[in-house]
Amino acid sequence: MSGLVRTVHDWGAMIKFSHTVFALPFALLAMFLAARPGLPTWPQALLIVLCMATARSAAMTFNRIVDAGIDAANPRTALRQIPTGRISAGAAWLFFAIAAAGFVLACGGFYGLDGNAWPLLLSVPVLALLCFYSYTKRFTRYAHLVLGLAIAFAPVAAWIAIAPATLGPPAWLLLGAVTFWIAGFDVIYACQDADFDRQAGLHSLPSRIGIGPSLWTARAFHVVTVAALVAVGLTAELGTLYFVGVAIVAALLVVENALVRPGDLSKVNLAFFTVNGVVGVVLGGLGVLDVLLQRGA
Repeated sequence: MSGLVRTVHDWGAMIKFSHTVFALPFALLAMFLAARPGLPTWPQALLIVLCMATARSAAMTFNRIVDAGIDAANPRTALRQIPTGRISAGAAWLFFAIAAAGFVLACGGFYGLDGNAWPLLLSVPVLALLCFYSYTKRFTRYAHLVLGLAIAFAPVAAWIAIAPATLGPPAWLLLGAVTFWIAGFDVIYACQDADFDRQAGLHSLPSRIGIGPSLWTARAFHVVTVAALVAVGLTAELGTLYFVGVAIVAALLVVENALVRPGDLSKVNLAFFTVNGVVGVVLGGLGVLDVLLQRGA
């Protein structure tokens, strides 16, 4: 039994399944906004969760495969599952194929459910964007923004899956908010590898402009995030509860950026994992509750 537990742990650690909490709340918020004045159905909600889980699993597995050599050379990541052989490259490729196929099938479910072909038509381009990110740090310092954009398509995709005809400013502003939020905390996370990235010829922002300027860039990105979230509330005509969520998110982002300083990166994981997990849950949860309360008013 211990071997099974260890195997499950290794796969969970490799794909970082728990990180789905970063973007899933925003996708669910977009789902509820798109369904107004009604509500999304349970099959629609289930398909969106399946799309999120499978896309996340496929993208993270592809990243681990492509970066296996880099991870093996980096002391911080050398003990990851593929470099150490706890998960073979062949098994990882098989899992990637299964997750990618699952994503396409889940997208196709919307066509079978209500005749909406857009999720299926966009499924392969979305997978291509998610996978393309893994190569960007090899040639551009703006890989963090590419990652943000790839993940931030989640709320737009959710909106398209529910009501493509009503896609408008709130969805695109959510995309902007999530893009700069993800990019900001990815810049913070990349500060840990600034020296290694520079030596390896990788183009992370910290390796190119230094940790101090990079942290200020992350702060600027998060200012844009908060501004975009305010604009989402205004264009979607959301209420007080949503804006309370935005205020809490703004405070959390201040805390996140205050936790990390050029001379002290010891709290990067706290800023990256804990604070950002709370950001997604708070904003998504209060936003959905606001929509439900408006509907019941």
